[in-house]
Amino acid sequence: MVKIINPVEAAALVNDGDSVMVGGFMDCGSPDLVLDALLAKGIKNLTVISNDHARTGFGLSKLVAAKSVSKAMVTHIGLNPESGKQMAAKELDIELIPQGTLAERIRCGGFGLGGVLTPTGVGTTVAEGKQVLRVNGRDYLLELPLRAKVALIKAHKADKQGNLVFRRAARNFNPLMAAAADLVIAEVEEIVEIGQLDPDVIHTPGIFIHYLVKA
Repeated sequence: MVKIINPVEAAALVNDGDSVMVGGFMDCGSPDLVLDALLAKGIKNLTVISNDHARTGFGLSKLVAAKSVSKAMVTHIGLNPESGKQMAAKELDIELIPQGTLAERIRCGGFGLGGVLTPTGVGTTVAEGKQVLRVNGRDYLLELPLRAKVALIKAHKADKQGNLVFRRAARNFNPLMAAAADLVIAEVEEIVEIGQLDPDVIHTPGIFIHYLVKA
């Protein structure tokens, strides 16, 4: 069975300087209890891979405001003014990645693929420093896989073996990130006994999950 821990114990598994994937789309599907525990711990110098930095005062935005994040790989920061302010002041290194490209790079990292070819970003600043391959008369960027030391994700329900069910839009980046990190901590709203989840509704198998945190 997967070990069930509290948010403080989860935060203790993340170290200064770690690369961390954080699930969620804005405030939907974000592991807020674990993020708050990291904030209370005083974590610093994180490299965070996420879709966004949430809204001011919620989830990941609190770690950005506390300057716990030194580098961010993210699709947009438009709803978090603090991220833009730190980027302009060169206090936060931000790599903006097209949303579909970020998802595919994480998927490649999780499933052992060498990268993905995409036309998105060809001829723009996104292409700087990247290999361009021509296939059937069209140029594509070779986007490399992304993995992290830790993934912090949020699910609706889990059994004690770590099998996860996500609810509606909260599914977003969470299943992809569960496969693309060395250590995966899932914050869940409900934990049930093994056998209580219909196999047909399981989105992420427990083999990917190391710890559960009850929300």
